[in-house]
Amino acid sequence: MPLNVPNLLTLLRILLIPFFFVVYVIDAGWSNQVATFIFVVAAITDWLDGYMARRLNQYTTFGAFLDPVADKLIVATALVLLATDQKVLGLVISVPLFTAAVSIIIGREIVISALREWMAELGKRASVAVSYIGKVKTTLQLIAISLLVYQESLFGLPVFALGELLLFVAAALTLYSMIVYLRAAWPVLTDKE
Repeated sequence: MPLNVPNLLTLLRILLIPFFFVVYVIDAGWSNQVATFIFVVAAITDWLDGYMARRLNQYTTFGAFLDPVADKLIVATALVLLATDQKVLGLVISVPLFTAAVSIIIGREIVISALREWMAELGKRASVAVSYIGKVKTTLQLIAISLLVYQESLFGLPVFALGELLLFVAAALTLYSMIVYLRAAWPVLTDKE
């Protein structure tokens, strides 16, 4: 495992997950603010590790494997915490709609990860490479989760309501991006052996 700057940032993101979890579940007045800070730091490392890998030309196979795993772990952890938090569920517009958005996001990650792995085995990974819409979806998810974890109003802005709206938009983009990836892979998926 090459320990370069991008890989260290990815490892940091993974190491932040248990701290995020513990701080979030502690019922203290400062928990949401500190958990949000930890999540935002993790989100920044998501952008920064890719930027540093390009800037320093430090791409590694290990980094290519670990980066998406780290992203999915922190997002899934946060979404599961939010979807099982009675305080959050008391604030949402609709519990079934909120739960559906969380399920769509986590389910899509499982489907697309499996699709990419399978396409890679066939030597056709490039046809399901990360797209621009995938990057937008990820950015919206990270912002939405940060706002939902924070929960309190900020400068008069309804942070939680904005986070919930962004989560619904992210879920819609998640479905759309999954359809785009599946359409790109469809010729291979339906190819008779």
